[in-house]
Amino acid sequence: MDLQLMGQAAKKAAFQLATASTAQKNQALSIIADELEANAETILAANAQDIELGRQAGLTDALLDRLLLNKSRLAGIASDVRNVISLNDPVGSEIDSKVLENGMSLSRRRVPLGVVGVIYEARPNVTIDIAALCLKTGNASILRGGKETFFSNMELVKVIQVALEKAGLPAASVQYIEKPDRELVSQLLKLDDYVDMIIPRGGAGLHRMCKENSTIPVIIGGFGISHIFVDETADLAKSVDVIENSKVQRPSACNSLDTLLVHEKVASQLLPMLADKIGEKVTFVVEPKAKALFTNTDNLCDVKEGDFDIEWLSYTLGVKVVSDIAEAIEHMQVHNASHSDAIMTESIRNAERFINSAGSAAVYVNASTRFTDGAQFGLGAEVAVSTQKLHARGPMGLEELTSYKWVGKADYLIRK
Repeated sequence: MDLQLMGQAAKKAAFQLATASTAQKNQALSIIADELEANAETILAANAQDIELGRQAGLTDALLDRLLLNKSRLAGIASDVRNVISLNDPVGSEIDSKVLENGMSLSRRRVPLGVVGVIYEARPNVTIDIAALCLKTGNASILRGGKETFFSNMELVKVIQVALEKAGLPAASVQYIEKPDRELVSQLLKLDDYVDMIIPRGGAGLHRMCKENSTIPVIIGGFGISHIFVDETADLAKSVDVIENSKVQRPSACNSLDTLLVHEKVASQLLPMLADKIGEKVTFVVEPKAKALFTNTDNLCDVKEGDFDIEWLSYTLGVKVVSDIAEAIEHMQVHNASHSDAIMTESIRNAERFINSAGSAAVYVNASTRFTDGAQFGLGAEVAVSTQKLHARGPMGLEELTSYKWVGKADYLIRK
């Protein structure tokens, strides 16, 4: 594959997309959703090939779950695309405006980024999410999925490009790097003449590789240890329900719970309740204080060095007993609390202290960490969850895929 040619085609497509009307972009999205439903059998058959090859390759249950498409998930993806249609198009909107003393009307107007390169692993839904959000915001995209999703992505990209042509938009608006060669990833990261932003979606290794090798700005995100701290004032029964949802509702998700921190005053009550609730499904990785209080389950493993730094993505949960909120926050600061973290509490003071102290992209009070999701936030789908502090944080929806330009209007004004 010639990535230079792909980059040139993407940049040309981006110019056309930047001036496409909202109606035309929405028409393309509507056709994508319709084509997903019309081609469901073909897409699911391709996904079944990927699943079987994944099993043969020894992929973990967590990775297979990320890879899996079924009728309900595919219907959900089509629904997310239609939801993007209903959202306001940010392109062309004014962020703010003012009139200067010299009479110039000055504003900032939202514009597309241009060309977005996205590198991702075993998540075929990402292909549609990115295409939908980039199209709505007038961005072209170059996608590179993992080899685990090859057959699924081939069918999904075919659906997207058919829809683009039916809507009168260039097929090169969404392109896919078909070959799995890692060398092609390196070439993409150096394609700064054409690509305006790189978004990696995967593990820490992928993010590090992109950050270290890219000559294009990189959005870092999607990785971080998610914590829940249960303080001494929390409603324990309700807290157990939230912990269960955060851990087992979809353990392979990047916002599923990795580490539970429990105040020592309530740990002896909470931990047995938690074992009764999820102890048959979940393996608890515990430090000594917590181990002594799990009196009704043997599904325990002693914590080893580095365990509190693992994004489990499975039915495994780290558990630690802490003396107070200060120790909980200190633990989170040491162990990469940059994604989604929550406190269970009835104390307004503790809630505000937690919110202000946690360095996470999303912080919750008495709510599951599983809400860090573009659709749940009302953003439609998401292109990534950013955990860095520049440009965008948390789920990246439509506005996060735009930049802005300054627009000055006057009556033949000259500078004195």
